Amino acid sequence: MTVDVLTHDEETASAAPASTPEVSSDEATVTESASPASSEGSEEPAAEEAPKPKRGRPKGATASTAKKTRTVELILTVTGTADGEWQAELKNGSKWVAKGLEIPAAAVSRAAKELHADLSGPIDEVINQAREAQAAKVAALEAELEKAKQALAELDA
Repeated sequence: MTVDVLTHDEETASAAPASTPEVSSDEATVTESASPASSEGSEEPAAEEAPKPKRGRPKGATASTAKKTRTVELILTVTGTADGEWQAELKNGSKWVAKGLEIPAAAVSRAAKELHADLSGPIDEVINQAREAQAAKVAALEAELEKAKQALAELDA
C-alpha cells in the first residue's frame, strides 16, 4: 500500500471537500511497496522485480591508483662507522645520483627523527656509542698532552 499525501495552502484548505481524509505525518511516512501487478493476484516472484546485478566492474568505478600512478624508485643508503663518520649514497633506478657524500651525525639524527620514531631510536644509539668512543679518545689524548707538556717543561729547566 502506498500512501500519498497532498499538500495545500490555506486558500485551498477551505475549498477542499470535507470527505478528504487527513493523514498524520506518522502515517504518511509509512509506505509498503507493492506493484499493481502483484496486487492483482499474479504470482510473479519478487526477484524479477529487482534488477539483476550486472557482472564486472561498475562503469563509474576507477582502477587502483597504484596502477595509474607512476612510481619512482629512489634508494637512499646511509652508512655510519663506529667513529661517527656518516656517508650517503643515492640511486635512481639503476643510475647513481650521488656516492660517498659525507654527512654530519647531527643531520642523520634529525632526518631519522623526521622520518619515523622506529628509525631514530637505533640510529641515535649508534651515534651515542660513537660520541662516547670519541669522548674516551679525547680524554686519552688530553692525558697524553699533559705528559708531553710535563716532559717539555723538564727539558726547559
